[in-house]
Amino acid sequence: MKFIVSSSELLKGVLTVQKAIPAKPSEAILECYLLELVGDRLLIMASDGEITMRTEVKVDVCEEEGKAAFPSRQLTELLKELPEQPITINTATENTFECKWSSGESTLPYYSGEDYPESKTVEGDSFTITVPAEILQEGIGSTIYASSDETNRAVMNSIFFDVKPDLTTLVASDLQKLVCYNSTDFKCDDEASFILNKRHAAVLRQTLSKDFGDVTIIFNDRYAEFHFDATIMVCCLVTGKYPDYKTIIPKNNSNIMRISRTELLNTVRRIAVCSPKASNHIKFDISPDTLEISAQDLGYEMAARDTVACHYDGEPMTIGFKSTHLIEILTNLSCDEVILKLADKKRSVLVLPSEEEAAKEKVFGIVMPIMVH
Repeated sequence: MKFIVSSSELLKGVLTVQKAIPAKPSEAILECYLLELVGDRLLIMASDGEITMRTEVKVDVCEEEGKAAFPSRQLTELLKELPEQPITINTATENTFECKWSSGESTLPYYSGEDYPESKTVEGDSFTITVPAEILQEGIGSTIYASSDETNRAVMNSIFFDVKPDLTTLVASDLQKLVCYNSTDFKCDDEASFILNKRHAAVLRQTLSKDFGDVTIIFNDRYAEFHFDATIMVCCLVTGKYPDYKTIIPKNNSNIMRISRTELLNTVRRIAVCSPKASNHIKFDISPDTLEISAQDLGYEMAARDTVACHYDGEPMTIGFKSTHLIEILTNLSCDEVILKLADKKRSVLVLPSEEEAAKEKVFGIVMPIMVH
């Protein structure tokens, strides 16, 4: 295997797939990039067994085709320190390869490419979706924080994609809060769904750029392929049944509060400073024109309260929340005014943008109340 390639192009390629290199690999070869040269196309791959990322770079000169596994850390660090220039890579001996540049060279170990695990692909019956990279990145970013951190509950440690020809919804929940992202920008012919692991979704979001144009998603019941730019990301999907989130969305919450999102968010943050560290509990006392937010930590003799102007149409109510849940939802909304729809102190609360901003805001949330004294 011998070729000449731009150092910056090769660096761009390895950095694209680097996120699939495992922190604690199950076998030494997974610490490597697999490079395969076919004509003037250099295919670059990395995998941790669950995520596989593949991209390609055009080489300047192909002298000998082949494939080999190169140590990721050393190759990446070497390329980062090289100024832009043509470099020659040659698997000169059985166990080491040479990397030559204008003023020097290095010798590093490599492994046989035949020992690298075979790449997973979507086979058999599958569904295909097309979506702008910017929308997919936004949808993941708007929901991922709401998924559970409990890795032993794989279905909840994920994002659910509910795909329909007219409207696609991304859903995440930890059973205490639920967030939905709605978009009409997903293009598909049939109804379908899949569950994407939270960590895999995070890698995808970090890799995407709005400059990539459209992302094509091909999936079956086991794997999903995300095609964008010159890159393919393949990952294992979560098996299992996602809870019917539509039954959780409250339909008849008749107590309606309209309030500035920024003012509510800032006030919750201030009061949360004095909430119990273990629970982060705060209390809302709601009356027609005023919302009083309070918290106290008796163990540390701390307390705080503040009032915010609001428009409230409903019965006076006292209700408790975990402050972190409200902060996360309000932070991830972009609208100026939010509406809170409440039923009573025991049932879930719907948090959504005002009617005037509903057309441009794709996100809404649901938060469960907690008992306060």
